Parts: sequence; structure tokens; C-alpha cells
Amino acid sequence: MTYLGVDYYPEHWPKEKIPEDLEGIKGLGANIVRIGEFAWHRMEPEEGQFDFSFFDEVIEKVKQQGLKVMFGTPTATFPAWLAKKEPSILSEDEFGNPRVFGGRRQYCFNSDAYRNYAAVITRKLVEHYRDEEVIISWQIDNEFGHEGSDMCYCDQCHTKFQDYLEEKYSSIDALNDEWGTIFWGQTYNDFSEIPAPKPTVTTHNPSLKLEWARFRSASLNQFAHEMTRIVQEEKGAHQDVTTNVSGGFFGKWFDHAENVKLMDYVSYDNYPVWGGLEEPVSPAEIAMTHDFNRGLLNKNYWIVEELMGAQGHDVIGYLPRPNQAKMWSYQAFAHGCSNMLYFRWRGMTQGAEQFCYGVVDHDNVYGRKYKEVQSLFGDIKNYEHVLNSEIQSDIAVLYDYDNIWSWRGQIQSKDFDFNEELLRLYRPFYNLNSRIDVIPADRAIDAYKVVVVPVMQVMDEGLADRLRAFAERGGTVIFSYRTGLKGKDNNLRLGEVQPGLVRDLVGARIEEIESLTKAHALELKGEGEFASVPAHISVWRDLLVAESADVLYSYQDQFYSDYAAVTKNDFGEGTVYYIGGGLDEAALDVIAEKVVEDHFIGYEKSDENVEVYRRETEEASYLFVMNHSDEIKKHGEIELQPYESKIIKE
Repeated sequence: MTYLGVDYYPEHWPKEKIPEDLEGIKGLGANIVRIGEFAWHRMEPEEGQFDFSFFDEVIEKVKQQGLKVMFGTPTATFPAWLAKKEPSILSEDEFGNPRVFGGRRQYCFNSDAYRNYAAVITRKLVEHYRDEEVIISWQIDNEFGHEGSDMCYCDQCHTKFQDYLEEKYSSIDALNDEWGTIFWGQTYNDFSEIPAPKPTVTTHNPSLKLEWARFRSASLNQFAHEMTRIVQEEKGAHQDVTTNVSGGFFGKWFDHAENVKLMDYVSYDNYPVWGGLEEPVSPAEIAMTHDFNRGLLNKNYWIVEELMGAQGHDVIGYLPRPNQAKMWSYQAFAHGCSNMLYFRWRGMTQGAEQFCYGVVDHDNVYGRKYKEVQSLFGDIKNYEHVLNSEIQSDIAVLYDYDNIWSWRGQIQSKDFDFNEELLRLYRPFYNLNSRIDVIPADRAIDAYKVVVVPVMQVMDEGLADRLRAFAERGGTVIFSYRTGLKGKDNNLRLGEVQPGLVRDLVGARIEEIESLTKAHALELKGEGEFASVPAHISVWRDLLVAESADVLYSYQDQFYSDYAAVTKNDFGEGTVYYIGGGLDEAALDVIAEKVVEDHFIGYEKSDENVEVYRRETEEASYLFVMNHSDEIKKHGEIELQPYESKIIKE
């Protein structure tokens, strides 16, 4: 069954409205509601006084409408009585200021007191509803790490960080040796001397910063795993477990694949626009987020918060145009979303999210947005078999959180942004409407034909060997700048010529480097078939000397015209590209098209802002065709009104 529904907060409204709300939700064509994730105080108004009677009543009324329930464990918003009794549960910022009660997710993952209280409410809740047939899924917490909640600098965290380091390293001498603490006289005599990376003059040791990031990830994920195991121990056999992933995952301080590994499926909160944005993020970026979430468990996923109205806590953002939010829903279904809930049923009239508009606004009018959701639900139910079909991609984009955190510790170019550099290499294949997986770098890559490796400055021998074997067997590898610069200790390797462990793969060496900016774009000179393709490079440049590789683009400026900017190397049966900086879109589009043609990878050209995504079942092939623009568009004989979407059976 495909589940379609809304996020519903009955505790926000008088009880008398529940029947009206549920009838309206049912009228959408919905078959599920998501409830409870912020209602800890409603369930435990005083310590140890558990009361689930309100939600018992809600669930009875839900049953009468034939709806199912996803129930959130409420640990993202603890009650005021707990903050008063146990102030140690509050996280602290880098300046030592506790995050006071108010807002959400202010808890410290390393607070033993908080973990104990969270474990009790989670266990009590799931025990109470383990036999409830309409509850089909449990959501753990809410948007782990969102809004900076994955970072805390309190004394509890500092002490446990030192314990983490002592357990990891054989001795303090081993840590000093690996980190190079001889520099700036930072040598430690004992693990208790190691600081948390709070503000200091200049900056902290890069190895310390990377270990702090790993520790933050471990802290959050240990809490997530503990709560997940409690739910798994207590839940009914008919109930599954998930958590809702928030956007901006490359800017978070935790490993997302590790976070969800114990869960039955991934859920995602899809917000192509939010407060303060004058326009949505690009169609390619939205698509990438779906491919990322599908890649976390390598299977189709849910969306449990799909934007419909304008959003903003303080500053409100762009209002999705008629059918635009509906189009984003079709895009999500195309990329592997199998079940969807809209945020939220009705906009709240009180509290911090008064300006997060929903399917119905505070005026309680069932207007344009209600009809838009109703239309989407009515149509997409006809394609359940398509939504549940497996997506197989020939192209993989790799990322690694150690590498991301290394870049965050030393960005090297003031305009460097990891998300944008990954998109730089993702976007050309998206423009060709090819299917792409975005996956952790430690995943198997043998089944792919093309592996894209953006700005992978932290690399170990294991990854280098797997990429070498992949290319030898006929695969294409695409690297971008700073590849192979550092080891997992976040340090450079003495005597190693860049790109380090993959120099033989690249067939070129890097003699010098320069940090550029977005504004400081350098014109390149194309060679051979690229002579007529204009290109510029920005943000960064590696000065490459071709060894076995062919030069596709070289620099033109006075002192560096002898150096290559982009190379292509034959390696075994395969091909390796190296992009020595922030290459612009036109040149990358040509490279991507050549790559997919060489590997006979399916692609389909379309007009700008028209996305075409192919899904295949045993009986047919289906095209999801989506117009991301405010203009009438055509794809072949298919005409699309502004923001219109169509599913075409071929």
C-alpha cells in the first residue's frame, strides 16, 4: 500500500475539532497521519506521571476514519520540568552559554540524565501502543542535528571527548605523533589536557578538529541507536522504525548512513524553499537530495514532511506557485519516494511556527492548496507499482564525512562550498536525465559504470585501490581538485606528489596550486574536440603536468600556460578524468555526454527546466516529466503548463 497523508498535531487545537480535522484529511484521499513527535509534556506532564489518554482518544477517532498512524517518539522537545530539575541536559554553545529551555533539540547527546529520561518516555510510549493496529510506524526523535543541535561544547562533552581519544589511541605519545602536536608547542602529557575546539587565537590543530567532528557524530548516533533499539524491543511485529532526515546534510556534524543503519527505511523532510529564500533551490539540488536519501539504505524512502505552503519561523520565504509544490512531489516520487505526508495539515496560530503555512491555513479554508494535494493523491495512487519499483543507476557520486569535515576545518578557498562542488559534478548528469546514486564512499561500486569523486582530499589506500580496480575493469572515474591530498589523520604525506594515492590513475602530477574565488574566473584553452567549447575555472586551480594523460583544457595566463587544468587518462580498460578546479557547466556538460555515450548509459535530452526521469517495472517503462519553470514547455509531443507534471507510460 502507498501511504499518503499529512502531519497532524491534534494537541494544538480544541478536542472538538478532531472529527472535523480527520474528515478533512480523509477528504484529501489520505490514509495516514503523523502525530506526537513534540508532545512529551502531554504524555508526561510531571515526572513519572505518564498519561496517554489524549492520544488514545485521537487514535480511536483516527480508526473511525480508516486512517493509519506514524507516531513520533517525543525526545526532540523535552518538558520544562525536566530542564528545571536537570539543567545538565542543556547543551552549550562554543562560548560556554547553555541553550536555555525554549526552541527545540536543546539537549546534550552526552548527558546521561537526558538519555535516561529519553529512554523511559520512549519505552513507555511504545509499550503502551505496541498492539495498536493502526500505528504502523515509529519515528525516532525529529530531524537529528537540525538547526545546529548536533554541536555541544559542555563539560560532559569535553570529558567524554577526552575518553573517546584515550580509547582510540594506544597512548598519548601515539596521539601526539599522529597529530603533529610538536607544531606550536601543543604536545600533551595526558589526555585530560586536550581541549575541545572552542574559540582560540588563530585556529586549532586540523587533526583535533576532525576527531572532534567524529566524536560529535558518534555522540549523536549512539543516542539515535539507543532510542532505535528501545523501540525495536518494545514495538509490535506490524510496526516499523524510521527517523526523518532534514536537509543540509553535508553541513551536519554526523554521518547520516550510520544514523539510519538500524532502521527499516529512511524518511526525508523535503523543503525546496524555506524562510528567507526569495526563490527555491535549483531543480538539480532538489534531485540530488532525493538521490542522497535513497542512497542511505540503498532503497526507496518516505517523505514525511513535504512542503505545501510558504515557510518561516521569523522571516517567511517564497510562496510555491500553483502546482509547483505538487510538481516537487512528482519529482520526489520519480527519484524513489514511495510514501508521502505533507507538512502540515493546518498552520498553527500560536508558537514559533505561526508562519509555517500548511495544506489549510489558519483561516481554516479548504482552498487551492487543499485541492492541489487532493489532486496529487488521486493521481499518484494509480502508480503504486511504479513507486515501489527498484531504481538501478549506472552512475554513482561518492561522498565521505571525514572528507567533508576536513574541508570544513580548512576550506582553503573563501568561496569553497562542499555541497556546491558535489553539485558541480552531479549537475551535468542530471541535465542529461540520467539516473544517479549519491552514496557513501565505502559502498561497493562494482555495479556502476561511472563513479564521480568530488573534491576527495581525504583518501585512504582502500578507496584508492577500489577506484583503481574499477577503472582497470572498464569504468570511468571523474575526480575533481585536491583529490588524494590527505590521509585519514587529516595530514599531508611527506614526499608524496599529488594527487597522491591515485597519481597513476590520473596520469598527471600537480606541481603547484592556487586558491581562486568565484569572481576570479580564469579562461581556459580547450584542446582537440574541446577547442570550440569555451570554459572557465574558479574557486581553485591545480596546476597539472600530464604524464600519461591527455590534456583537455590548459591555462592561458602569463606564467602558467604550460599547465593543464583538465585531463583524461586511459587506465586499464577504463578512463579517468581530473577536473583541476571549479570548472563551469558548459565544459562539464560535454564531458558528461561523452561519458554516458561511451558507456551506453540511458539519457534523454530535454529543454532547460524540464526534468525527465525514467522508472521501469516488469511490464512497462514510465517517464516522469516535470516542468520546473513558470513557462509552457514541451518535451517531444508532451506539452506542459507552468509547473505541470505528467507520468507517461511508454
